[in-house]
Amino acid sequence: MTFKKSILTLHKVLGLATGLVVLIVSLTGCCWTFKTEIESLYSDYKKVKPQNKAILTPTEAKNIVENIFPNNTIHGSLFKKNDDAIEVIFYDEEPEFYQSVFLNPYSGEVIQIDNHLSGFFAFVLKGHVRLWLPKAFGEQLVGASILIFILIIISGFILWIPKKRKNLKQRLKFDWKSTTRWKRKNFDLHTVIGFYICSLALILAFTGSIMSYNWLMYVVYKSTGGDNVVQFIIPENKSEPQIDNEILPIDKLIVKLQKESPNAESFELHYPESDASSIYIEVSNSNDLFYDSDFRFFDQNTLEEIETPSVYGTYKNAKFADKLLRMNYDIHIGAIGGIVGKIIAFLISLLTASLPVTGVLLWYGRNYKKQSN
Repeated sequence: MTFKKSILTLHKVLGLATGLVVLIVSLTGCCWTFKTEIESLYSDYKKVKPQNKAILTPTEAKNIVENIFPNNTIHGSLFKKNDDAIEVIFYDEEPEFYQSVFLNPYSGEVIQIDNHLSGFFAFVLKGHVRLWLPKAFGEQLVGASILIFILIIISGFILWIPKKRKNLKQRLKFDWKSTTRWKRKNFDLHTVIGFYICSLALILAFTGSIMSYNWLMYVVYKSTGGDNVVQFIIPENKSEPQIDNEILPIDKLIVKLQKESPNAESFELHYPESDASSIYIEVSNSNDLFYDSDFRFFDQNTLEEIETPSVYGTYKNAKFADKLLRMNYDIHIGAIGGIVGKIIAFLISLLTASLPVTGVLLWYGRNYKKQSN
């Protein structure tokens, strides 16, 4: 009993300390789960009428938009199907800037400009990763709280285990009667729900922690047999600049890849940061999934493909540890299981949000009872 009392004290203290953070992160996680599906309801502007003519090259797309935000960096251009607009992405880390310009791929007309740092889902994401606090402090607070929440889940499971086997049935279901008091109902809501969601909540918390901490990502990757570099590396060119008065090599690349991978969902081309950098292209092979994307690198002078020592390379060459690490985000939001997986992730996040509430009520009820006596 002394051991369980110690666990109860730990569970209670940690729960009270992180309850508000867990509540906010869980509720915002619910909202984020169906971001793609909700945004598709009002993104008709991203579609265009196909024409029997060549689309803009990456260089042409870049030249059209570079004067829209002259003081910001063009991160890359996203090419999809022949009825999709080209999305030119501007991104700077400091000061934070993230906007997209959508172009008609045939005429070069600017269709719309989206600010990814404003709107409902930007608000949700800021709450989820940093509680709407300054980035440096907020991200550390959320990361530490979710690590602590993992301990709360484990300690909660230990507390859930009944002392006698005959009491096990009571811990597995709600056994409410008309005479059942609210304190008992609240206890059941906390313990029964906590038991049924603890394993999946642990997965969501752990995958979130992997994204928060590079050291944890490294430990997980190496412990599962990974032998590549656990960071994103853009290799340098292998050749010297060449003079070509006709078409720049970078403008041949999208057409080349579209022929090689006609079933790919999209090709996100990232412009080289210097004359020495290779061209980085992310080939998305599945709709709304990230883990099976191909991260490919090409010499910007010759278009020779260059291998990267990073875990982020082509999917066909990925080993088990690489695939597991790359699946982390898709697992975290449930996308790995399709729409069913997202529904499960949504429900687990929603039920997880109830645990800090019922936990605080448990704490309050017990203390109030002691004061009344």
